[in-house]
Amino acid sequence: MPTQLELARKGVITEAMAYVAEAEGICPEEVRQKVAAGLAVIPANPNHKSLCRYTGIGQGLSVKVNANIGTSYDYVNLEEELQKLELALKAGADAVMDLSTGGDLKAIRRVLLEACPVPLGTVPIYEAEFRAAKEKGSIFELTADDLFEVVEAHGKEGVDFITVHCGVTRKNLEHYRNTRRVTGIVSRGGGLLAAWMLENGAENPLYEHFDWLLESARSYDMTLSLGGGLRAGCLADDLDGAQVAELVVLGELVERARRAGVQVMVEGPGHVPLNEVATNVQLEKKLCRGAPFYILGMLPVDTAAGFDHIAGAIGGALAGMYGADMLCYLTPAEHLGLPAPEHVYAGVVAFKVAAHAADVARGHPKALERNRRMSEARYRLDWEGQFALALYPEEARRIFAERASRTRACSMCGPFCPMNLVEHVLRRKEPPAAAD
Repeated sequence: MPTQLELARKGVITEAMAYVAEAEGICPEEVRQKVAAGLAVIPANPNHKSLCRYTGIGQGLSVKVNANIGTSYDYVNLEEELQKLELALKAGADAVMDLSTGGDLKAIRRVLLEACPVPLGTVPIYEAEFRAAKEKGSIFELTADDLFEVVEAHGKEGVDFITVHCGVTRKNLEHYRNTRRVTGIVSRGGGLLAAWMLENGAENPLYEHFDWLLESARSYDMTLSLGGGLRAGCLADDLDGAQVAELVVLGELVERARRAGVQVMVEGPGHVPLNEVATNVQLEKKLCRGAPFYILGMLPVDTAAGFDHIAGAIGGALAGMYGADMLCYLTPAEHLGLPAPEHVYAGVVAFKVAAHAADVARGHPKALERNRRMSEARYRLDWEGQFALALYPEEARRIFAERASRTRACSMCGPFCPMNLVEHVLRRKEPPAAAD
């Protein structure tokens, strides 16, 4: 069965492309051309039966937000993960990733897939290493066959996109060993692979057998998300030799994936000072041939523990303005622990606001029109109109009702609302007549 990329190259506008075009307010042919060129992806595994809200990620499309959920070694509660999924969707997540590392991973993934109407992603190395540790006694006993068996299983079950840290090569690990990083390797998947490679003196199987990976991905139209395994984990490490060397490799793999008919996007940092955000985005777009850029943050300070969702939204808005295509949210629990359901909701909200700000900065017609209409409703003191146009109507309505005014205006200014006051004077009194 041909992939979205292969169909787009043949001139076919698929159901998913038509859906994305309507959501974005653009012509279906424009979406097809972007997908055909590899400048946009639509993660949509035909085996994901509950998928009904297609997400377009890439050039000229609105900035998307991904929410990470999943169990951990210390916390395994499937009901709570379903609650996180529900809240992420309520807050507007465009994609969700199951990063589970504890419990029955296959069962957890199956339940989440059945309940998830948006694209669902995974990181196969997590399950592969988990199984190696459980069945063979050590993560270092993992084989390439073990890893690709998991990749194949995820595709067969309906996973729409997978993060694969193919750029953590033996050569790039030498770059890493020759740097003076403050925080080393912070990618969990990248770290697992790096440790396995160093222990076994072997090449990364995802890189060594990349054609095998492409074959599996193409079979299920799984979009490859080339992970930033050597991304910086703090501001001091941003754009060092290891990070850039990995990006060069990922650019080469983007071309190979496109030739194979496999949709592909690239993951990026991470911790990035605001003055280096533009450089990170422009470097990825150049080296990776315009591939959609999926960023983890960006987090412009290392010191916002407890409020990383706010700090990350600041960096994410700027990155989106410069061309990043999807923001992976951060939650208040980032760097502190597994997020609770309320943390997931807060994280998605912060990053949806950031994505919307980026859309406005990029001149996205629908975002500009929505903000214009909100301003007009605000000037008219049209509260119902404002609630309808707000990103989060229920919250806006609740605050307005709780702090109600005795006037048509809100309780901040009351009868002294400048818009209300000036309009009243203008309606009551005509301007002086012009002199003859």
